[in-house]
Amino acid sequence: MEKRNYKARAKINLALDVCRRLENGYHEVRMVMQMVDIYDELEFKRRDDPDIILSVSSRDYLGDLENNLIFRAAKLMKQQYNIQHGVEIKLKKNIPVAAGMAGGSTDAAATMLAMNEMYELGLSREQLMIQAVRLGADIPFCIMGGTALAEGIGERLSPLPPPPKASLLIVKPPVMVPTQWVYERLRLDELERHPDIDGMVDALKRGDLKGITDRMENVMETVTEKEHPIITDIRKMMLGNGAMNAVMSGSGPSIFGVFLEEDIARAAAVYIDQTLKTKGINAQVNVTGFYNIDS
Repeated sequence: MEKRNYKARAKINLALDVCRRLENGYHEVRMVMQMVDIYDELEFKRRDDPDIILSVSSRDYLGDLENNLIFRAAKLMKQQYNIQHGVEIKLKKNIPVAAGMAGGSTDAAATMLAMNEMYELGLSREQLMIQAVRLGADIPFCIMGGTALAEGIGERLSPLPPPPKASLLIVKPPVMVPTQWVYERLRLDELERHPDIDGMVDALKRGDLKGITDRMENVMETVTEKEHPIITDIRKMMLGNGAMNAVMSGSGPSIFGVFLEEDIARAAAVYIDQTLKTKGINAQVNVTGFYNIDS
């Protein structure tokens, strides 16, 4: 197989709890992860030589090649499975960068899936997920897709039923929030409450959209919102314009709102975009929906 095209979809955290800091510096988490229908587009082409060639539509995104997750995923596959040929990868970047939406992780997941197919390795998704955690805790979920309860450092995944159909409004303000920076400032002993993860899992199993949205919560907001009040402002605008609930994804700064009707979500998107622009703020605004691998 000489060529493959992939859509690498982003994720959101319907709920995110941090349980404790581990001795190795990582954190134990419990979160409900959901794939959404915003995606990067990747083209993979087999090469006769052993080189890994990566080109990106946005040059600013590429950064240091050796640290790029796509490059590292391709290198891991070559080394782990003794692949002698190289690969040429072209990326069209659509997922907001550094947004708490696993944009880099999902591109790495697509790279592992594509190379498995192109070089006919015959590996299952589960086998790829075991290798993927070496590169990042979100990558196994991006390989699996759909909806899942994530535990451990995020690598222990239990598939869940998808939420009922709804529209999502996702807004990424122009601020940078390094994940490590948030974890270093998260004070677990000062948290007044934790998300009801078990309740959300039950609501997903019942297909209860209101039960899901009522339990949307992210402990990372206690850090990120203090540093960037615009996140609070955007969330309030979503709630004031028809969202059932709105919450930050990952360590931020993206905020997503869940809407029953697409036209209400689109009207809210226009309002928020225009309101922010009057303040000189250019945010990335997307209206999309939940995505599940069998849909």
